[in-house]
This record gives sequence, C-alpha cells and structure tokens, in this order.
Amino acid sequence: MDFVSLFVKDFIAQLQSPTLAFLIGGMIIAALGSELVIPESICTIIVFMLLTKIGLTGGIAIRNSNLTEMVLPMIFAVITGITIVFISRYTLAKLPKVKVVDAIATGGLFGAVSGSTMAAGLTVLEEQKMAYEAWAGALYPFMDIPALVTAIVIANIYLNKKKRKEAVYSTEQPVAAGDYPDQKDYPSSRQEYLSQQKGDEDNRVKIWPIIEESLRGPALSAMLLGLALGLFTQPESVYKSFYDPAFRGLLSILMLVMGMEAWSRIGELRKVAQWYVVYSVVAPFVHGLIAFGLGMIAHYTMNFSMGGVVILAVIASSSSDISGPPTLRAGIPSANPSAYIGASTAVGTPVAIGLCIPFFLGLAQAIGG
Repeated sequence: MDFVSLFVKDFIAQLQSPTLAFLIGGMIIAALGSELVIPESICTIIVFMLLTKIGLTGGIAIRNSNLTEMVLPMIFAVITGITIVFISRYTLAKLPKVKVVDAIATGGLFGAVSGSTMAAGLTVLEEQKMAYEAWAGALYPFMDIPALVTAIVIANIYLNKKKRKEAVYSTEQPVAAGDYPDQKDYPSSRQEYLSQQKGDEDNRVKIWPIIEESLRGPALSAMLLGLALGLFTQPESVYKSFYDPAFRGLLSILMLVMGMEAWSRIGELRKVAQWYVVYSVVAPFVHGLIAFGLGMIAHYTMNFSMGGVVILAVIASSSSDISGPPTLRAGIPSANPSAYIGASTAVGTPVAIGLCIPFFLGLAQAIGG
C-alpha cells in the first residue's frame, strides 16, 4: 500500500475519530451561530489534566528508561523550534503587507507547541497501535521554550536596530510634528542620540526572564508538574484509575472548544495580510517535514521509534494555543495578536490536527513498511 492510499485511509479514519470530529463539530456549530459556551474555567481544568497526564506518562517512562536515548531527539527538538522562527523571519516577513515583528511573532507561535495537538497525535498513534516512546511527549518544552525565546530576542533586536536607524536619520532631518508620539523623546542632538543609544544597549534583551515567563505559563507548568511527579514519586495508581481513563473524553471536549475558537478567529485574519492564511496552511507541513527528517536520523542512529518520529513531526507542525500567546504578548507587545493568534488558531491548528497527523502517520507507515 503506497503513501497516498495510507494518507487517504488515515485521513478518513481521522474524520471518523472523536478528535477531529469534535473539532469540526465545534467549527460547524459556531458557524451556525450557536450560543453554546463552555466556561473558560472548565477549559483550564481540562488543559491542566491533559498536560498533567502527558507529563506523568513521560516522567514514569523517563524513570524507567535509558536517558542517553533521549539526548538526540531533545537536541533535534531544540533545533526545530529555533529553525521555525528563522524560517518565518526570512519568508513570511518578506511578503507584501506583512510586518516583520508580526511575522517573527507568528514564527514563534508556530515554533512553540500545542499541547492539544500533541495529545491528539498521541491518541491517534494509540488507535493505530503504532509504538512510540512513552517519554516522547516530554520533548514538548525542548521545542516550545527555544522557539518563544528566539522569537522574542530576534524581534527585539530588529526593533532596536530599527529605532537606532530612525534616530540616526532624525539627526540629519528637521523634526516634524507627529514623527514621535512624544516630542520629548525625539533625539534633537548627536549627544542626545548617543545617550539614547547607550540606553538601548543597557536595555538589551534578557533571556532568562523570557524562559521564566514560559515556564510559568499554564501549559508548561502542568506538563512539567506531571513530569516531576512521574520522575520522583510513584503516581501509577492515580494515573491508571483517573488520568488515563479520562484522557480521551477530556480531549474531545477540548477539541470542541478549539473548533469554536478557530471559527471565531477567522474574522481576525481579514484584518491582516492574506499571506498569513497561505503561511498557516503550508508552514505546518514544512515544519513537520523538517522534524520528521531529523527524527529519521535519530531513528537510524539511536533506534528512535517511528512513532516517536511522528510525535516529533506533529509537535513541530503544531502551533501554541495556550502558553505561547500570553508569552508573546508580553515579549513582543508591538506585534499584532490578530495576525499571529488568528493564523495559529483559525488555520494552523485545524491543519495540524486534521491533515498533518494523518500525513506524517501515513509517511511513517510507508517508510516503515
């Protein structure tokens, strides 16, 4: 059975599975104007439980695994997260009517990881009975944090350079009303410009606060909590009796909410360049293929399972929908949330769940025989 038939088979199966069915269902009822509202507090609890379960699974597996097997996939996860941001910086940012800071923020969000998409991918692998390392879900932070940090650093470097260029230009041009929101901030002399430049250097982007902000985010906090509990305690009884049985039901509710959210965000994309739609459709496949290729290197050198390769590709194709947006809002306040959140939630997430999961699963099955 060739790759195309495997992809079609998996895609049809995905349409019939609760994961994608609830996502599409949420989009349909939102399009029909349904007034169904699931309280945000319930969604927060669901996300916490899902990511805690994934963390527990990874922690228990790491405790019983050879840590050397994890090193290469972790390195590849870091490389993928950083690479995705640079791809956006030098592709999306070059397109007409796309602002550079908005493109960088979009790259950061697509480089970061969606816990719900990862949960959906893990569920599909279990349904298809494809073996994978239980610790594969623990690759989440190794891609998520580097992507967010890289995006914020690159954006601030760009903004600082732009500010300096404008300041240099302003020393050669007469001050015009409205050039600066506050004329008192306008560098009217060379000495004042040099003083401002020195202040910019003193305010260089600091990496650790960004990492701290990411670690404090609700998604990573829940994930790392579960990871720590799985590593250092014996949570098997509560895991088997509560977290594991409830996982798929909770995931289906979250998919319904995400479908409704995706539809509501489509309107936001109309406010920005339509290139974001193109990027949101193409990028998940490109990002996933990069991770898939790196995963295959780990497969051939470290016996990383094909299921693990699929998970690495799926988290690379995903875009953060929980921890990423608030981190980017704080780190790149000048970026337009309608651009990067709209691109991620309205298009990127449905593409990652509905198309990328069966695509990479079919690719792995075709290669693995």
